[in-house]
Amino acid sequence: MTDKPAYSEAFQELQEIVADIEDGQIDVDALSEKVKRAAELIRICKEKLQSTSEDVQQILRELEESGSGNEKQDG
Repeated sequence: MTDKPAYSEAFQELQEIVADIEDGQIDVDALSEKVKRAAELIRICKEKLQSTSEDVQQILRELEESGSGNEKQDG
């Protein structure tokens, strides 16, 4: 799979894998594949969360800088 799923899609698939594992009806071969897929989905979600966090921090810094500039002009 070359295209990464959106965060919500990855999270949904991860929840389905967890539910399947919790049901205990998975054979060992399928369990191994599901655990590998879950690890990949966790990595994807973590990357997307980190990227979003960085974007939000950048936006907040820009807002602070523009807010500081406006205060100096008004004062």
